Order: sequence, then structure tokens, then C-alpha cells
Amino acid sequence: MRYRVLGGTGIEVSVHALGTMMFGAVGNPDHDECVRIIHAALDRGINLVDTADMYSAGESEVIVGKALRGRRDDVVLATKVHFPMGEGRNRGGNSRRWIMRAVEDSLRRLGTDWIDLYQVHRPDHTTDVEETLGVLTDLVRAGTIRAFGCSTFPAEEIVEAQHVAERRALGRFRTEQPPYSLLARGIEADVLPVSQRYGMGVLTWSPLASGFLSGRFRDGQPVDLSSGRAALTPARFDPAIPGNAAKYRAVEDLLALAGQLGHTLPELAVAFPAAHPAVTSVIIGPRTMEQLDGLLAGAALTLDDATLDRIDEIVPPGTDLYAPDGAWRPPALTDPARRRRPTAERAAA
Repeated sequence: MRYRVLGGTGIEVSVHALGTMMFGAVGNPDHDECVRIIHAALDRGINLVDTADMYSAGESEVIVGKALRGRRDDVVLATKVHFPMGEGRNRGGNSRRWIMRAVEDSLRRLGTDWIDLYQVHRPDHTTDVEETLGVLTDLVRAGTIRAFGCSTFPAEEIVEAQHVAERRALGRFRTEQPPYSLLARGIEADVLPVSQRYGMGVLTWSPLASGFLSGRFRDGQPVDLSSGRAALTPARFDPAIPGNAAKYRAVEDLLALAGQLGHTLPELAVAFPAAHPAVTSVIIGPRTMEQLDGLLAGAALTLDDATLDRIDEIVPPGTDLYAPDGAWRPPALTDPARRRRPTAERAAA
């Protein structure tokens, strides 16, 4: 396993990172098996473990804490804050009030005294970014966290946060964690160049495009829309929907390319993000030991220029054929009221 420096932090992390979203009730509820998977990943050279407080409502952090007993000093531990934890008001978001509570809860579940990388899971337009940067800076000064970053932030909000940090003499986001895959390349146009501009480390998620690049979804073959990821978002996988045709055609071309290289499609998919100069580490999120072995089987795969050129022909740079599950969308797009004047004011005369 190779290692790269995480932004300007001086922390060296493995090019493959272990994501733990599938550990717990949402994915694999067997704590002992999940611990074995984590230990196997560490034994294979992975030293970055990424989790979040909201994964299985905190259960993932508990599992990670169990796995890291006796091995904590050798691991770069990352977790996240933002999504609601439980019922009631003020139990989520990016406010000082919530972050101070959430970090204490994460430390308790993880069974540790410090977090190496604390990430803001999504933007929060109800909280001034200065408020968020201020509390994160205080946590670094207190030794509670070593560095902090953001996840799935659009390029313009990354830039704003960097400017606010400079103007207010606050700590700044050292990392960004965006979705990036063979089918979701939109961040190549803005997020990745911006991250490079500010010397940020980049930890990419969903290299298999929520399973679309697992090899199980084939053009012209029936798709089971009643189980797995397809059941959660059938509109993304249903081959009868015209908008999905381009995705299925791309998968067939990518399968053929992987076969020419003597590798599986998942191995090609995981190798692709690591080839971008802005990317520090690619997060893989296995649910089983078999999946971990399959994803790590292609760790030594080097994509040459001819292969990357062929990928560019199949899915052009900066193109999104697949909208990543869970990717953040700005309120200006999701709330129609922000795009529509009152009816009486819409006409020009």
C-alpha cells in the first residue's frame, strides 16, 4: 500500500481508505465480523479509517472503537458531523452548540481521546461558516481534533470558507470528501481544481457509484429493483427509464476495458480516482470480507495514459452520468420558492 500526505497536515494516509458506512444496522449488523474486516484492512496496509456519527445512528463509530482498541496510535481516524442524531431541535447541523455536543458523543462511541480528522458532512445554510470554523479551530487548539475538513461541499462554498478563515484568522478546511467515480466526474471541473488551489487533501467516496459499477448491472439484462441499492433509488437503476441508457452503455464499455486489462470492473473503478493528481485517498466501503478482498485485489493496478484516454472516450472528463446517492444539492435547486417570484410579479408588463 502506498501513502500520500493529507493536504498540508503532514499526516500520511494510505491511498485506499476504509469507509465504514456499511458497518452496523444499515449494512452488516455483526459487530465481530465488522471488527475482523477492519483488522484485515489494517493488516493490508490501510491506515485511514473513515466513519460518521450518523452511520447506523452511531453504531458504526462503536464498531470502529472496538476494532481500534490496542491499535489506535497506528490509525488515522476520521469521522463526521452534521446530520440529525435523534429527535428534537438543535440535534444536527454545523452550529457551535451542536458540534461541541456531537464531538463529545463521537469520542465516547469511538473510545478515544482525539480524532485525527473531523469533517463537516454537508453544508448548512442556517449557520454562518465563520461560526463553524470558529468552533473547529477551538477544538484543534484544545487537542480534541488534529485537523478538520468538509465533505460534499460545492466549489464555491469551499472558496468562501477559505476566504473567511483567512480574514478571521481561523483554522481552515484541510480536506474535502467528494463523490467521484467513472460515472460521476463532475467534480473534475471545479471541486478538484479548487482543492488543489488551496492545498487540500481529497478523500473520494462511492468509487462504485452506489453499486452501479459492481458488475451486477448489465445492459439488456433484467434488474432486480426490489433489493439492495436499487430498491432504495429504483429510478437510478431502472433500465426502462430512457435517462439510464447512457449509464448502462458506459458500464458495458467499461466492463470490456477492464477485461482487456485482466481486471474486474470494481478493480478498475477503484483505481480510477487514485490516478487524479488532486486525490489523496479513495474510500472503499465493503460490507463483507469478500467485498474487501475483491476491492483490494486491484490495489497495484496502474492505469496508463492509453487506458485513461479510453475512459475519457467512454465518459468525457467533467461529465456526470450518475448523480451520486447522498450528494448535496443547494437549496436554490431543491426549493422551488427560491427560483420563482410571486405569481403577480412574474410578468414583464
